[in-house]
Amino acid sequence: MDRKPYLKSVKRAVVKVGSGVLTRKNGLNLNLIDDITTEICWLRKKGIEVILVSSGAIAAGLKKAGLSRRPDSLSQMQALAAMGQSSLIMAYEEAFARHGARCAQILLTRDDLTHRRRYLNARNTLITLLAWDIIPIINENDTVGVDEIKFGDNDNLSALVTNLTESQFLVNLTNIEGLYDRDPRHHKDAELVKFVDKVNSKLSAAAGSIPGFLGTGGMASKLTAAKKVALGGVPSVIASGFLPGVLKDVFSGKSIGTFFKPRPVPLNSKKQWIAFTKNPSGEITIDEGAERAILKNGKSLLPSGIVDVQGRFSTGSAVVLKNGKGKAIAVGLVNYSSEDLLQVKGAKTSSIETILGYKHDDEVIHRDNLVSAELLDEYA
Repeated sequence: MDRKPYLKSVKRAVVKVGSGVLTRKNGLNLNLIDDITTEICWLRKKGIEVILVSSGAIAAGLKKAGLSRRPDSLSQMQALAAMGQSSLIMAYEEAFARHGARCAQILLTRDDLTHRRRYLNARNTLITLLAWDIIPIINENDTVGVDEIKFGDNDNLSALVTNLTESQFLVNLTNIEGLYDRDPRHHKDAELVKFVDKVNSKLSAAAGSIPGFLGTGGMASKLTAAKKVALGGVPSVIASGFLPGVLKDVFSGKSIGTFFKPRPVPLNSKKQWIAFTKNPSGEITIDEGAERAILKNGKSLLPSGIVDVQGRFSTGSAVVLKNGKGKAIAVGLVNYSSEDLLQVKGAKTSSIETILGYKHDDEVIHRDNLVSAELLDEYA
């Protein structure tokens, strides 16, 4: 399969480098950082803007703290991240400076991207840096991260950043050659998958979920990231960061690593944000008529179709829609709080103002703010 047609229009790309590539047992792999920065500068000379998503802070902190393994407690991990982040960014600054290039550090939590205003502020900052010819280096803010606001791993973060910045390509550099049809750790005859049309359940089952020595995401998380950007119409590649000239080869269209084909009709940026960035705050159970109207006819959710409301949420929150069998059918942004919806469930739209004393909208969730589970499962 020829990759070049997918790459010829790429003007902005996200490059994610994992801990398994960036680190050695005794700290950061400075030689590899130098190689990666050299290639990124080569891409910039070709007219391609690059946003770097980099792991490695905790690994760098391990060396400073004199530890031989990742600790189990959250507070210790946060302390290591605080110790190592300065070393990581300094290594990049020195490496880029050798090419006359400048970089900037951005630390994000999921909370920064969950709120629409902060999401747009983060986007504007990144676009400004690129306009100033500065390379953004993004990492998860492990120092303050807690389970509720963590991305989970930098694979997921790289997919969200690709959407955030409207980048046209995602390159995920890891410590193996790409996706195999079976776990190569246990099957010597496992073969590298060169091309993926869709991330389906068979591929997900083949992917290992065991993280490396210093990382948090395995191949399964890399597949999830590829799926997310594919739904947005963006191709991606998983390849080994240890290959000399890997970025040059990938952007030249050479058949290395695993290439993931993008969805022909992409999900728009807002719906990607709803589907993948917003954490659902509650659930709404709907009747068969509402389910049919949403899935078959592309309609909005009205109060008359609501059977029950679970959880506490406010206007603008993301909620999961479930049918009478408890199956999730969609996710969307509500125009009313859970307290209001408990009062108007089953009622006609014309009765909203009479019941509540006001009316924001006719729709509980407008169709433009709904993403069906069928669409998301298209690549599952």
